[in-house]
Amino acid sequence: MLCIYNPCTDPYFNLAVEEYVMKNFTEDVFMLWRNDKSVIIGKYQNSAAEINIDFVNENGVKVVRRMTGGGAVFHDLGNLNFTFIEAKGSGDFRTFTEPILQVLNKLGVPARFEGRNDLTINGQKFSGNAQCVYNGKILHHGTLLFASEMADLSAALKVNPLKFQDKAVKSVRKRVTNISEHLPRPMTVLELKDVIMEHVSSNTENAKPYTFSDEDIRAIEKLRDEKYSTWEWNFGTSPKFDYAKIIRSAAGGNVEAHLSIDKGNIMKMKIFGDFFSQGEISEFEQLFIGQPYREDAVREILRHTDLGHYLCNVTEDEFVSVMF
Repeated sequence: MLCIYNPCTDPYFNLAVEEYVMKNFTEDVFMLWRNDKSVIIGKYQNSAAEINIDFVNENGVKVVRRMTGGGAVFHDLGNLNFTFIEAKGSGDFRTFTEPILQVLNKLGVPARFEGRNDLTINGQKFSGNAQCVYNGKILHHGTLLFASEMADLSAALKVNPLKFQDKAVKSVRKRVTNISEHLPRPMTVLELKDVIMEHVSSNTENAKPYTFSDEDIRAIEKLRDEKYSTWEWNFGTSPKFDYAKIIRSAAGGNVEAHLSIDKGNIMKMKIFGDFFSQGEISEFEQLFIGQPYREDAVREILRHTDLGHYLCNVTEDEFVSVMF
């Protein structure tokens, strides 16, 4: 087994790493890695319905879709991620998480496996796990909340469920905790990384360290640039969903938007409210049909449109806020 510590903290790069290794390495692999602030979306989820778009945009939180199913998770540098890629893996979640539990139990943390895919401490979740299969190989990965900013975690994933109506896989929110709060002896997340890597290496036959070559890195960067950092992958592959929101403009009128989104594009749009208009609102709505459901795309349309002609006294920022 190849044992890899990936020091990069770019979530786009790191999600590309997993796909690259799974599809190109012949040996089994164990990896440890961390992401800077990001929300990692399950493969079958509606990205827009899983994030607090205002918080994500204001705080530079990246949104990245992964290869595996399951729910959305928040990553930051206080979170440690682990990945197993095995040619003959059993697919048993307990088997892949057992080394993690052994390390934590040895450190004095009463961690255990619960439910379908969670690791908990005193009933509080600190790790969610997911899997996928490619050509008979299994990729299993999980999060380890060690010293994550819980306020950021909560804010990034706090979404008003009334805004979205779809059939996508929804994340199940549970009470969460940081491992660091339960350690008898203080340690850092990087010290935990070293302990886990040593445990897996010493308890796995033919384990050896591996560092990505320049060729590996070029291939991973190409996959990152062409897939994992693109809007098409992270938002455009979201399943069809309906969205609705109402705001009260500074001028005192209500503006309400109802949208149908499919494959990341606006397919239907209706604007309601008690605003005044000098033009046909249906003409205005038509400008957005078939366009990407992205803030920059909406603002580009508005740049070439007299918004006040259709929505009197409604500002560009107010209109954008009702769209997202």
